[in-house]
Amino acid sequence: MDPILFIDREREHILRTYKELHLLAEPSWKEEKTSNYIKDMLEASGIRVQTFPDHYGLLAEIPGRKADVIALRADMDALVQEVDGRVQANHSCGHDAHSTMVLFTALALAKTSEQLIHTVRFIFQPAEEKAEGALKMMEAGALKNVKFLGGIHLRPKFEVPYEKASPVIIHGSTVSIKGVIKGVQAHAARPEEGNNPLEAAALLVQAIRQIRLKDEYPYSIKITELHGGEASNLIPESARFTFDLRAETNETMEKLIKQSEHTIKKVAELTETVIDFSLVEYSPAAIKNETAIKLAESAIRFVLSEDNLQPICKSPGAEDFHFYTLNNPDIAATMIGLGCDLSPGLHHPNMSFNQEALIYGTKILVKLLVERDQVQ
Repeated sequence: MDPILFIDREREHILRTYKELHLLAEPSWKEEKTSNYIKDMLEASGIRVQTFPDHYGLLAEIPGRKADVIALRADMDALVQEVDGRVQANHSCGHDAHSTMVLFTALALAKTSEQLIHTVRFIFQPAEEKAEGALKMMEAGALKNVKFLGGIHLRPKFEVPYEKASPVIIHGSTVSIKGVIKGVQAHAARPEEGNNPLEAAALLVQAIRQIRLKDEYPYSIKITELHGGEASNLIPESARFTFDLRAETNETMEKLIKQSEHTIKKVAELTETVIDFSLVEYSPAAIKNETAIKLAESAIRFVLSEDNLQPICKSPGAEDFHFYTLNNPDIAATMIGLGCDLSPGLHHPNMSFNQEALIYGTKILVKLLVERDQVQ
């Protein structure tokens, strides 16, 4: 069966699967039900699935005549956020949609497995929201023999309009600096006996704001958490802080981190405090691959038309998909940006989108792999 026609035939099944995965929303590293749901559907179609003892990621594979692998990646976890006054796992980033589209791409290609030249692998990864899942899947051998890697992500309507798609999303790099300033506790009536970490924190915030890089690419750094003290008449012993760093390129991020670390150490010296800090939740910036982009452009033109091809999608957000290419620069890879009338925005607790986009999004992924399979 033509895999594109298979997607048309399975339209209602695709929409139902999305709704069921949406209701299963599970946080990073706890995607058990989601993983089992996807695994059961894959195995029911005769697709071989590899599981792991220490996480819920999956590797599904359809053998081809060659050992060289072409692959698609989907993320499975949900964001933990407050929704109508209740903190819960919530699919407000579209991972349920990504898993649905990649799952049905696998089911479609399984119908034509005898025609495949390359082995096709489907990576269902955990913990994208913590920027840790891609690294874990690489440890598990997800990229062994991979020559091409594709991904897809829903985009807000102000980035990519409905019924359009972009062959590449240019995400920036992001990292958080979390730290604790240790001073000396004292009664507020005798401040000379202490060393106020809140005053050091105030100086640190102002010093960080003065960072300037001689760089042509955009960047930002800002305070996102500051806490210290429990009593109005007591100088606290410590204060904790978080800075959010973002940069359009990995090279700019390296400069920003270096300057931030220098500033923190200088403030500690000036205030005679101890500042312990670490970098957490790092995600690298996208690395454009023209070969992969051209393949994605061709797939989008086939499914949607030339007029509905948006050449590029730039996002200030981050994606751990780019660890795959940062650590494996020889792999041709790209992430497609799918227009789907998404609003108010990604990570908004009430995010919604037009679910018809799941149909043409899946067709784009099917066409992408079919075309890449023909490349020797």
